[in-house]
Amino acid sequence: MKACLNCGEEVIGREGKKFCTTYCKSNYHYERSKQKEDSIFRAVDKQLKLNRRILKNYNRAGKATVRAEVLANHGFNSNYFTHYWKSKKGDVYLFCYEYGFISFADMKGTRKYTLIKWQSHMSTTN
Repeated sequence: MKACLNCGEEVIGREGKKFCTTYCKSNYHYERSKQKEDSIFRAVDKQLKLNRRILKNYNRAGKATVRAEVLANHGFNSNYFTHYWKSKKGDVYLFCYEYGFISFADMKGTRKYTLIKWQSHMSTTN
């Protein structure tokens, strides 16, 4: 005797059958897909919050420059950001909530980030 994977009722029918009804089969797969979506959402949200915490920690004065490897060692991933802002000079800053960053290489080729904090004069309509 096998139990339905969705409701636990007895499954009657061919060998290898996993669900008692088509409803249970559909509901089981629907619930599993929702869990997968939640896990993706949670992973992205977790990375965004980590990025924000790292940027906040290294940008206490409102503007700072930090080597990219220092941020990466703390788990920073520049592929995750909430929005961007384009300055009048054409530079594009990526933001994790109110903390922004832009990547550049210094004269020696060392990858660095300039960190900034969102200011009232910045708007998302630029």
